[in-house]
This record gives sequence, C-alpha cells and structure tokens, in this order.
Amino acid sequence: MDEKRELLRHTLAALAYRAARALENAPENFAAFDGAGRQPAQILAHMGDLFDWSLSMAAGNPRWQNSQPLPWPEAQKRFFASLGAFDAFLASGQPVEAPVERLLQGPVADALTHVGQLAMLRRLAGSPTRGENFYVAAIAAGQVSADQPAPVKPF
Repeated sequence: MDEKRELLRHTLAALAYRAARALENAPENFAAFDGAGRQPAQILAHMGDLFDWSLSMAAGNPRWQNSQPLPWPEAQKRFFASLGAFDAFLASGQPVEAPVERLLQGPVADALTHVGQLAMLRRLAGSPTRGENFYVAAIAAGQVSADQPAPVKPF
C-alpha cells in the first residue's frame, strides 16, 4: 500500500478516536443543543455526508447529499459506518480515483474541524469532555469505529 493512503488511513483513525472522545457519554439532549450555530445532530449528519462523499469520489463516482439528522444513537452509528466504509475502501487496494491530498484537504480536514466543534459544544452545553494527550493515544490505521482504546494519558 502506498504511503499517502496509509497516512490518510491513520488520519481517519485519529479522527475516529477524537470523535469517539467528543461523543462518548454525551447526554441524549446534547444532540439538540442550540447554543452556538448548528446543532450537534446537524453537524454529525454533515460529517456522515462528508465520508459518503469521500467514498464516492475515491470510487470515481462523486455525489453529494445533504442528510437530515437522525436520532442521536443512530446518527453516531451512521457517522462511524460512513467513516468505516471509506477506510475499508482505502484498505482494499482498489484504485483511488481522486487525489489523496484533496481528500485530506477537503472532506477529512472539514471533519476534523467539526470534531473540534462537537468538543467545544460539549463544554458550552455543560457536559465537557476530559482532556488527554493525543500524542500518546493508541491510534492505529483501520481503527475507525466508535469502540476506541481507553485514554493512555488523560488530563
């Protein structure tokens, strides 16, 4: 596998790890928190759309959709499923029909921004996440589900 694909897969794993931390133990009412622009449920729906789009571009059939937010548990499952499908495509060795750099600079970087938004919204909603040293986190390519390792060095 080429280095660009492997780096992109590691980036997806880092995104999954951070997203899992931003979402874990969020109260059910967090999905509808309306204190700073888009609601978390809307952000998560958009993040799922980003990875559906990424997969369609990588497969050579670009298409965009604007999904409506799902109930909170289903929204989280959809996001991680979309992320997982894109990672599985990258792991498959099938030709990537879009420049890896553009996939990173566009949808993947956008999703990283949205993970930060979710973490910030958690604090604003009165349910902050716990900080940790992400440099030492147990992140590995292919590890893109909601089920993530425990923090190695929480703050």
